[in-house]
Amino acid sequence: MATFATDTDLLEYVPDIKKYGIQDWSAQHEKTYDDIIRLLNIKWWPTTQFSRYDISVLGGSEKLSPSRLNPGQFTRAAVYHTLAYYIYPKLSTFEPDGDSFREQMGFYKNKFEEEFDLILKDGVHYDLDSSGSYTDSEKQSFYRGRLIR
Repeated sequence: MATFATDTDLLEYVPDIKKYGIQDWSAQHEKTYDDIIRLLNIKWWPTTQFSRYDISVLGGSEKLSPSRLNPGQFTRAAVYHTLAYYIYPKLSTFEPDGDSFREQMGFYKNKFEEEFDLILKDGVHYDLDSSGSYTDSEKQSFYRGRLIR
C-alpha cells in the first residue's frame, strides 16, 4: 500500500521510537496515508481549479487521484500525523495526571496541523497531465475567503 512516510523517515524525527518494543510502524503509516488523502479530499480538492477546461470539481465526477500527488511534499506532515494519531496513543497510559506520550501527542498534533496548512497555502503539487513533473500551474493553493471565478 502507498505511504507518504516510512519508518526511516520516522527515525529521523524520533531516533529512539523503536525502543518501546514495536519495531514496525508500517500499518500506522498506511492509516496516515488514508487520513491525509481524506483531508485533501475535504479541504483542498473541492477548491481546486487548474484551468477552465482541464478539470471540473464542483458538481463534477472527477475525483482526486492520489497517484498524481507529489508524495515527498507530505513526508513531514505524515511523520507528525503518525506520531500524534497512531504511535503515541498506543504508548500512552492516559492516566489523569498525564504522561510524556500524551504531551508529545499534543505537540505533534499541532505540528501536523501547521505543516498541513503550510502545504495547502504553498500549493499542493498535483500532476494533472501525468507527465511526471509538477509545473507552476499544477501547484494549487488553498485560498480561504477568496472568491475564485
